[in-house]
Amino acid sequence: MTHCFSRRSFLKGSAAAAAALTSPLLPADAAFSETENGLFSPVSALCQTQYGPVKGREGENGQLCWYGIPYGAAPTGESRWTAPQEPACWLTVRDCTSPAPAAYQYTTFPLGTEDCLTLDIYSSAEAKKRPVLVYLHGSAATGSSLELPGSELVRDAGCVFVALNYRLGLFGWNCLPALTSGSDATGNFALLDIARALDWVRDNIHRFGGDADNITLCGFSDGGRMAAALAGSPLFRERFQKAVAISGGLPLADPDAAAQKLAENFAPLAVEDGRFADTASAAEWLLTPGADVREWLCGLEPARIAALGKPAILYADAVVLSRGARSAVPLLLLSSATEFSGFVRDDLRPASSAARAYAVKYGSALCRWSSTEAVAEALGGSAPVWLGLIDYGGTDSQTAIPGLGSFHGLPLALFSSESSYSACADLSSAGAQALSARLKQALAGFMTSGSPGWDVWTPQDRDALHFDADSETACIILNSYPDTQESIRAAMAADTSLSAAEKETVEHLYFSRFLFLTKQKRTSPIAFIGEVRSCFIQRLMPPTAFLISALFRYIAASASMNSSSAVMVRPACMA
Repeated sequence: MTHCFSRRSFLKGSAAAAAALTSPLLPADAAFSETENGLFSPVSALCQTQYGPVKGREGENGQLCWYGIPYGAAPTGESRWTAPQEPACWLTVRDCTSPAPAAYQYTTFPLGTEDCLTLDIYSSAEAKKRPVLVYLHGSAATGSSLELPGSELVRDAGCVFVALNYRLGLFGWNCLPALTSGSDATGNFALLDIARALDWVRDNIHRFGGDADNITLCGFSDGGRMAAALAGSPLFRERFQKAVAISGGLPLADPDAAAQKLAENFAPLAVEDGRFADTASAAEWLLTPGADVREWLCGLEPARIAALGKPAILYADAVVLSRGARSAVPLLLLSSATEFSGFVRDDLRPASSAARAYAVKYGSALCRWSSTEAVAEALGGSAPVWLGLIDYGGTDSQTAIPGLGSFHGLPLALFSSESSYSACADLSSAGAQALSARLKQALAGFMTSGSPGWDVWTPQDRDALHFDADSETACIILNSYPDTQESIRAAMAADTSLSAAEKETVEHLYFSRFLFLTKQKRTSPIAFIGEVRSCFIQRLMPPTAFLISALFRYIAASASMNSSSAVMVRPACMA
């Protein structure tokens, strides 16, 4: 057999051979045709990363998925609270066909692993230089990359989808002085994980069919908070080009106040270990930057740490996050109309139907305002901002659970029928499917061009696109944003369904626990922000999925932007 080589092919082959001597190799029987930009074409389940080869799962119609690819070394031992390091290289093919363990967390019992810096990639065999969507799951205390499977967005929005696992709870956010006095002068360790993951995506995603120069950071709930905050972070400049925040907000906690609260929460453990006779002395010790404090903290069993609950997240440390920062990238903000319905429904404490209705009505109004217009006001000006409201679910026939309405998590159900929230809504009608298609179309347009396809938000016009549907068609309308903080407050004051005393009770029973809505925090535009991520009682889920959902239920909250104190609470199952 005769082989004919051109000078061009010879040089390419020589370059590939040289690279093979200095980088991990795919097996000899894996045949790829590498293009000039390093993209394997077509993309296949067996793929090379800069750290080693990985094998993913092949689905229908050319769909591909890789689970649990390491983007960082295990943050354990002395590295428990440091910036993540690069993962070690591997030579043999890494099996990435099954989901990786979630980050260490506490539900009804501890689960997951500290060796959690992994990501999942969804792509297709035909993908070539597609926009990349990097997803941050909801909750900063529980959850995983599996919250939103990306296959449908790959198919319908024409992207490469990447979902991240990162440190959660006290492993991800801890600003005690002993942990923040060195080069990593921040308690936002989970955000450093995200930075490392974005660097991995930039360096490797072309091999999976993605465009490293077109990355959109997207988050839901607590993940939406992170996406919004990082849009204005100087540390993340040029790490992504666009951002989508779904049902998030923008709380920034004061590190000094948070450290005081963290010390109080860790103090009983120091007493248990016999280091101090009382918690006051232990807390004082924990507020010192000594190496002995760090050594003790890094030596604690992870289950003891996770059981302490959820800290305030997103510290205004002037290193990763700063107050007053403006978004440097185009920003799309989405919210559901009835955000608070699931929180009230999932709360088992007694309350009158009128009190619950009041909590749903005004809690939802505050939630959707805090996650859209309040964020636009805080971050807008340097880059364009778009607002979208999901109104679907206004009738019981549109929800699997009556009374949920347009609940927290509905956008995820519209993005993927496999999301953890899909069982809460009936999206089988032609109208719902059309609505889902329109929402994916808007996301695709935003990822591709930097615009979702409607007018930008301005303080003067306050434009927001409303997404709704009847049984047959999608109903998409551009209107001015419906609420202001002042109008919501006025409506609450004028509401006669409850007495003044009953309103105070509702605020204490619901708002104070979920939104930390105190009189002192009402004066700031977004001072009350601090939304909780909660799984709903999904009655139509299979028994196994229902059990998993139940295990992940918790109640948590974060500190407000201008609050003088940080808040830590236990999961609901521990309360």
